[in-house]
Amino acid sequence: MEKILEQLKSITGKVGFYYKNLITGETAGFQENIPLQAASIIKIPVLIEAFSRLQEGTVDKSDVVIIKKEDKLPSCGALTYMHDGLQVTFEDLYILMIILSDNTAANLLMKRLGMDKINATLQQLGLRQTKINRLLFDSRQSALGIQNYISAYEIGWLLEKMYFGELLSPEASLEMLHILKNQRLNGKIPFYLHGKVDIAHKTGEDDGITHDVAIVYAPQPFVVCFCGNEVEVPSFERIMQDITVKLIKMGS
Repeated sequence: MEKILEQLKSITGKVGFYYKNLITGETAGFQENIPLQAASIIKIPVLIEAFSRLQEGTVDKSDVVIIKKEDKLPSCGALTYMHDGLQVTFEDLYILMIILSDNTAANLLMKRLGMDKINATLQQLGLRQTKINRLLFDSRQSALGIQNYISAYEIGWLLEKMYFGELLSPEASLEMLHILKNQRLNGKIPFYLHGKVDIAHKTGEDDGITHDVAIVYAPQPFVVCFCGNEVEVPSFERIMQDITVKLIKMGS
């Protein structure tokens, strides 16, 4: 672990790292509490709020949403490329938001759920660094320096609570983990492991930003969160891949 932390300290840019063995309780971190621009990791709090509302009964999985041309955002996802007027369900939105990192789905959910309500839920859970301040692809707000933030530790804590069935409810935790296990973007933490080890995870990326946060279901399952701002993206992603393999060997 000392060698892993030394490797992380050598990276140019802002890096947050958090690890917890879910059997032994062993933890390790490097700048795990610093706030970092979230990119698509912010979709995990949106997912949690969606399940909170489902639990309250204020929304239903089968609620219909119509995808309009003005809703569509570039890059990740499928909805941008589908026909205008497509009807999807509330459940479709939160699944696509995670497994394809669909930006259109994420913004539709943030508007429907309310950023203030999402942040209130995060505060109730005790989080202080993780916060939604704007919609995705809001260039005007971004130009003003308004960003969404996470920390490696807080996202790792949320994943740990899911693993133990303690986030909202055992049923909600289990279903959220099932969605995260169906992630289709598997070039970072799962790179050497896809198909060999179950991994529940979410990625995030933007210019100079790359993240992957996960529960790795190794013989000794663990949470690991890699978060990078202002980094050399391909280099940091290779480090994520290599360190994850080392962490599995440590617990075997």
